[in-house]
Amino acid sequence: MITGDIPADKVFENGRILAFRDINPAAPTHILIIPKIHIPTLNELEPEHNELVGELVRTASELAKQEGIAEAGYRTGFNCNEAGGQTVFHIHLHLLGGRTFGWPPG
Repeated sequence: MITGDIPADKVFENGRILAFRDINPAAPTHILIIPKIHIPTLNELEPEHNELVGELVRTASELAKQEGIAEAGYRTGFNCNEAGGQTVFHIHLHLLGGRTFGWPPG
């Protein structure tokens, strides 16, 4: 998706980040926000990634406003490794909204 080889419904892109709609949405709004550098899981994050992770979260906040879900509320989350629900081994932040979420999550 980063290289354009795989089509994506992009909602945001800059030099470091790409955000696109999930092809299997778990909510009316479900956007994945990914770094353009490959980091397989949260376990591989290094101190030099701190700014990038902050940018992922800040982008989620801006996209929530753009999508009209900020005021009502939304959920963000990273999954890490198989037991944590990660199926694609390139870190990605989920932005979900447009419905009410329960706690604890499934």
